[in-house]
Amino acid sequence: MIPEEYIRKIIHVDMDAFYASVEQRDNPELMGKPVAVGGSKERGVVAAASYEARKYGVRSAMASSIAYRKCPHIIFVKPHFEKYKEVSKQIREIFFEYTDLVEPLSLDEAYLDVTENKKGIATATRIAKEIRQRIWEETQLSASAGISINKFVAKVASDINKPNGQKTIMPDDVIPFLENLPIKKFYGIGEKTAEKMKKLGIHFGRDLKQWDLPLLVREFGKSGTHYYNIVRGLQKSTVKPDRIRKSIGAERTFFDDIHDENDLKEELEKIMTILHKRIESSEASGKTVTLKLKSFDFEQHTRSFTFDHYINSQEEIFEKIIQLLYQPFPEKPVRLLGVTLSNLKNDESDNSQSVQLTLDF
Repeated sequence: MIPEEYIRKIIHVDMDAFYASVEQRDNPELMGKPVAVGGSKERGVVAAASYEARKYGVRSAMASSIAYRKCPHIIFVKPHFEKYKEVSKQIREIFFEYTDLVEPLSLDEAYLDVTENKKGIATATRIAKEIRQRIWEETQLSASAGISINKFVAKVASDINKPNGQKTIMPDDVIPFLENLPIKKFYGIGEKTAEKMKKLGIHFGRDLKQWDLPLLVREFGKSGTHYYNIVRGLQKSTVKPDRIRKSIGAERTFFDDIHDENDLKEELEKIMTILHKRIESSEASGKTVTLKLKSFDFEQHTRSFTFDHYINSQEEIFEKIIQLLYQPFPEKPVRLLGVTLSNLKNDESDNSQSVQLTLDF
């Protein structure tokens, strides 16, 4: 049995193929067709794919040239991020009608703590259903949801009945659910870690549960403690409504690969202008600057420098980025450049809190 202090009413709401769904909603000619937001058949990266495109193996973050090979009749659509932000804001306003404890993860997903809710609705399951219905009525977009005792289980549950569905994992069902869950379905366990676990005989949660804490820490470092806890339904990470931003960045993917020294500097200046506006609007400062380079063959490198003081000056950041560009100067033509400021002054650690409650899901 999971101790009561580890039990909250958490909903994870995840919009279904958000960017692509917005484009299909606003252009009826795209309905029912494979759509990729971002890129073109020649180059670029897919930002989002419709469910019709996913049937062909197209995924977000995939090179659009690969997406085109997988699905030659795919339709590439230019992204409209300002529109997505407006829709996201509209959806979050719905969330706030039920609780102030809303933690956005991105434009298209968020955690909600509805242990106590503004409308006095008895169950988190009913709240999730009502929220999804409201989203559909007000935006004509579908959302999926996972409901359970903590963020981890709710996140995993939201994928089970996608698209346009929801899944509740009741408190008494959490342990059996986790024991029978394939390791590759554990949120946060990537392909490499899952492969390592497979070699160690860990295929399901029940296998992971057989490992004691010292052995898991020996094999997986600090993450071992996390794995030990989550498979037992123990997670105290609270829904944080004031999510702390960890970095601010800007990047550009080029239509034609760049190798000329002056062209690269010129593009970095343009990126820095965008980044500095974001830094100013966030009133942020940081210590670490990072240059990201992706070559024409998708090989990616990052180079970072950490100052001994906080900075937000465009000139100071740009000077250091140019130095990083020459350490060493890229040998291959560049298809993407990015600049990030991290180790921000407003970074905070997780201040967890717990409340003992008896809950009706």
